[in-house]
Amino acid sequence: MARRRGQVDEKKSEAILDAAAALFADKGLQAKMDEIAKLAGVSKQTVYNRFASKLEIAQALAAKRVEDIVAPLRTAGDPQTVLETLALTLLNRVCSADKVGSMRGVALISTEAPEIAHAIYEAGPKRSLREMAAWLAEQTRLGRLEVADPEQAAEMFSGLVLGHGHLRAMLDVPQLAPEKRAARAREAARIFVVAHAPKSSGVPESSPAPSLQATS
Repeated sequence: MARRRGQVDEKKSEAILDAAAALFADKGLQAKMDEIAKLAGVSKQTVYNRFASKLEIAQALAAKRVEDIVAPLRTAGDPQTVLETLALTLLNRVCSADKVGSMRGVALISTEAPEIAHAIYEAGPKRSLREMAAWLAEQTRLGRLEVADPEQAAEMFSGLVLGHGHLRAMLDVPQLAPEKRAARAREAARIFVVAHAPKSSGVPESSPAPSLQATS
């Protein structure tokens, strides 16, 4: 069955973004639009019809990454389940062998064009932190968690989950093995939920959160 025009356009946009991610990881901003077009299997004009500049491509890549990562926040479930799913998604996005190149690409871009790197941060990581902070604020309002500073807590949760994940990605050193990611995600979510349990839940205020066991 023939695909509709919208489906074809979506496939082309995905191909362009995939090609750009691979080339940015290898060359940073030295990657040319015609190289992106060639790798994507489309014309250079098709690339420009969708993205006016490499900045727009980079922002689209960051936005797509965020949508994948924060999707669990839009699902129903108790905080432990949602955070565990979010943590595993985050680990898979950062630690998978086919994803680490994007981190090196951002590192390359940051030295060549800091303004583009800042735009990528705004469209990607900062947006994901804002969405998680909003979710934590809502969980606090509903009495499921007690988070005094949602923005700070969102960033701390990311650090708890990833550890040296971003650094390993940029340096291209071995990441947390796939078979260990689920355990890391589960433990990080558990520690966070215990640390931010509502006082009425029966968790003593002075009880320290259990230590995150080494999984790497």
